[in-house]
Amino acid sequence: MNTYIVLLRGINVGGHKKIKMDALKQLFLSLEFTDVETYIQSGNVVVKHRSKDIKSLEAIVRAGIEDCFGFDVPILMITHETLDTLLNNNPFIKRIENNEIESKKMYFMLLYNQADTKSVEELSTISFAPEEFVITQDVIYLFAANGYGKTKLHSNFFEKKLKCVATTRNLKTMNKLLELSFLIK
Repeated sequence: MNTYIVLLRGINVGGHKKIKMDALKQLFLSLEFTDVETYIQSGNVVVKHRSKDIKSLEAIVRAGIEDCFGFDVPILMITHETLDTLLNNNPFIKRIENNEIESKKMYFMLLYNQADTKSVEELSTISFAPEEFVITQDVIYLFAANGYGKTKLHSNFFEKKLKCVATTRNLKTMNKLLELSFLIK
């Protein structure tokens, strides 16, 4: 069995696209996933499945959500190993460990599709101090110095500038998802 972290974009935000976690868990079980664990209400699920075809599994989950709840939700599914790599490659980790920056202000914008290369190059030359970010192929690492609620560098900003779709999680959530994936692995 393969362990996956499933991230649903934009559910239970501002009263829109409401999904109860018990109902979501039941949906995953009905789609032949096992060891289903949800974390908080924002669409974080850790599961096992026999298939290794992530794109096919994403499509199955997306269709299942639309059939069950009546709306379309972008789905990003990554492996336990991918999540571990994203966390270990965090360019801000040393500064967090040295207490130079606060871990609660560290965010990960996971990309559903690759960002426009030219736009990445252009954006990388602009300073947004005190906010800082690093864009890679899979993720945007964001240190939101004044907190995510006050930053102008939110998902919608990057999606528009980079012509991509992303979902954002904080460091605490990413660490918890990794922990849950170890528990069911």
